[in-house]
Amino acid sequence: QGDKRGANAASRSQRVAWVDYAKGLSIILVVSMHSALGVGLALEKTGWLHPAVAFAKPFRMPDFFLIAGLFVGRALNWPLRRYLDRKVVHFAYFFALWTLIILMAKSGELELTDPRAFVPAFLWSLVDPFSSLWFGQLLPFLFIAARLLRGTPPLASILLAAVLHILAALFPDGGQYAMASRMTGSIPIDAFCLFLVYFLIGHHGRAWILAFAAWVERRPSLSLLGLTVWGVAEWCAVARGLTEIPGLTLIFGLLGGLAMVAVASLIAKVRFAPWLAYCGRHSLPIYLSFALPMAATRIVLLWTGVVSDP
Repeated sequence: QGDKRGANAASRSQRVAWVDYAKGLSIILVVSMHSALGVGLALEKTGWLHPAVAFAKPFRMPDFFLIAGLFVGRALNWPLRRYLDRKVVHFAYFFALWTLIILMAKSGELELTDPRAFVPAFLWSLVDPFSSLWFGQLLPFLFIAARLLRGTPPLASILLAAVLHILAALFPDGGQYAMASRMTGSIPIDAFCLFLVYFLIGHHGRAWILAFAAWVERRPSLSLLGLTVWGVAEWCAVARGLTEIPGLTLIFGLLGGLAMVAVASLIAKVRFAPWLAYCGRHSLPIYLSFALPMAATRIVLLWTGVVSDP
């Protein structure tokens, strides 16, 4: 019994390790995008990080939602009150809190120092999220969708979500650096249509994804070769605009998401860079709060003139 418990604990530890690394990689890609684009906009020119941001566009957010859907299955049979508390209210609370914090921090810049202007702006930001906060708003809706669709055949729900994704991808937004849609003009609706499919694939494909991660750990040399082939193919596809074609957006998003799973599995295998796993374990607070230190750092760098090249 003791050996069995120890083996189970080791298995759980290993599984959590690569998931944390994958989330850590994803959050660093997200912060890098916003940092690079903000500095590039301020200096009116691009830097070395911009091509890397464009390379990651097809899979940066799909990877996040693929991982987010991995373990939702464990919670779907919880009592409704517990499920709503842990999977909906939890995220909605942090979304509302950080919307308030960021609007307060930017109240002078946005001319919201008067409460009569601030309160309507805050309430509207709960409907139309400010900046990167849309992610925190979208997660509760994805968990609600997973609960509502739990009795639907997996293939049917994934096909429906794939249709929504393609429809949203027909109206691209965000340029060459960010995956977004302007299908309806509503950020919550368009993001939901664009990313639901990845969340559901993560949920229903959990067993295959975990098996793939285990396969990568057992065959590191072959996995590295595969990642090299994928990287070259991804770079060429981005350069030729293939990753922008609706429908192919889904394929490149999934391939990139699996590539991040492979990279995370290899890093976790050698237990390299534990700080990366730490970022993964705290990806939500990082995602919600990074805008403040990022903006402050950019302002200081530009004001002092220490950095003039993006």
